[in-house]
Amino acid sequence: TLAIALIAPLFPLIALLIKLDSPGPVFFKQKRLGMGMREFSMLKFRSMIPDADDQLASLLDAQGTSEQPLFKVTNDPRITPVGRVLRKYSLDELPQLFNVLLGQMSLVGPRPQRPAEVALYDDEAHRRLRVKPGMSGLWQVNGRSALSWEDALRFDLYYIENWSFTQDIIILFRTVKAVVAPNETAH
Repeated sequence: TLAIALIAPLFPLIALLIKLDSPGPVFFKQKRLGMGMREFSMLKFRSMIPDADDQLASLLDAQGTSEQPLFKVTNDPRITPVGRVLRKYSLDELPQLFNVLLGQMSLVGPRPQRPAEVALYDDEAHRRLRVKPGMSGLWQVNGRSALSWEDALRFDLYYIENWSFTQDIIILFRTVKAVVAPNETAH
C-alpha cells in the first residue's frame, strides 16, 4: 500500500504518455497462473499495440521459439515507442503492485506465466507454481530478457529451494538498481 501511494503520482503521467503514443487502453490485463495453478488477471501499463496478443503465435513461430515456456519475441515489433521506455525502466510493471495488494503476487518470486506457457512445462518447471509469483525475482536481476528458458528456470528453482527473507531484500535492492540503471538486457 505504501509503494502504491509513493508511485501514484507517476500513474497519470505514464497514462498520458501511453495515450499520446498510440490508440488503445492505458492498462493491459492478461491471464496468468500463480501459486497452485490459480488463474488471475495480471495488470500492466500497456507497452504494445492493442492487438499484440493476436500476433504472438506467428512471431514465435517465425523465430522458432513457440515450443519454449518463455514467450519472448526478439526485437518485438509490437512494442510502441513509449512502451520501449516503460519496459527498459520496468515502469510497465508498476500496476502489478495492485496484484500484490490483492494477494495474487508477491514482490519477489518467479514471474507469473500465461496458461499456454505453463502447458509446456515439464515436472521440474511445475515446481515454479509452489510459491506466489513475483514482480521481480532472481532471474530478473541476473540477466532479465537475455536469459534462456533453462537459465530462468534454474534461477527460479534455486530461489524456491533456498528462500530466505534476506535473499528477498537483496533481490529487491538489486531490482531497484536494475530499474534505475538498466543495462542492455532490459527490454
